[in-house]
Amino acid sequence: MPEIVEAKEFLQMTRLGKPVLDVRSPGEFAHSHIPKAISLPLFSDEERHEVGYLYKQVSQSAAMVKGLEIAGPKMADFVQKATTIAPDKQIGIYCWRGGKRSESMAWLLENAGFKVTLLKGGYKAARRQFINAYSSSYRLIRLGGRTGSGKTRILRGLEAAGEQVIDLEDMAHHRGSAFGHLGLNVQPSNEFFENRIGEALLHMDTNRLIWVEDESRHLGKRTLPQPFWHHLTNAPVLYLDVSEDVRIKEILTQYGTQDIDGLKDAFAGSQNGWGLNLSKPHWNIWTG
Repeated sequence: MPEIVEAKEFLQMTRLGKPVLDVRSPGEFAHSHIPKAISLPLFSDEERHEVGYLYKQVSQSAAMVKGLEIAGPKMADFVQKATTIAPDKQIGIYCWRGGKRSESMAWLLENAGFKVTLLKGGYKAARRQFINAYSSSYRLIRLGGRTGSGKTRILRGLEAAGEQVIDLEDMAHHRGSAFGHLGLNVQPSNEFFENRIGEALLHMDTNRLIWVEDESRHLGKRTLPQPFWHHLTNAPVLYLDVSEDVRIKEILTQYGTQDIDGLKDAFAGSQNGWGLNLSKPHWNIWTG
């Protein structure tokens, strides 16, 4: 029988690098999931819709039969992929509410010799843990400064030195300035952004300082959860007072190789109040 654990214990597995499978549909996973989880969907989005329709409109047994009909031919592939993901055959599994999908995959993998851990309550239980984490008390300290002050580089140095750091810009795939989106992946959903913050907070030592870059509530199109934003705005600020010459060099290093049209668009946006704070004469740096 698989071991069934509460969300807090299950999330510790991902923190320790143990493989965790999300067996929900690709669309559910793409919208949001537990950080570091790996997608191994029992059903495609279309198949999930078909089984769900039968469950609601016909009967549970009709949905069960259809589910077996769909999943049966995939069983060997599921075992093969799980073995590649977890060669030691120890693995965690979750679905939406800890129901039939995760139980079915657990049954299959246990019969293939895996030691399986299931998340009680599924993704919904993990999501509640992330949301609850925002409201706890933390010793936050904000690292502030204008664009090009090198805040991210300093935060990474602090983390390498053993300090606790939450890199919001990395989590949001946006640097928070007018140039924030350049050279980065597409931003995640807001729910997954919130999950990454919550997951990080859950494993922080509340007795130690936590370093966070001083941000507005919005990073690109993503928004910080209100309880965490409240903590952040009330935290002390260590402000980096860096000269404009140094900032220009930092911005050139970070953004100077980006697409010229993207840079022009960012500059045009900054003139409309998007947040870049360099004076107009520096325009020729980017346009050559």
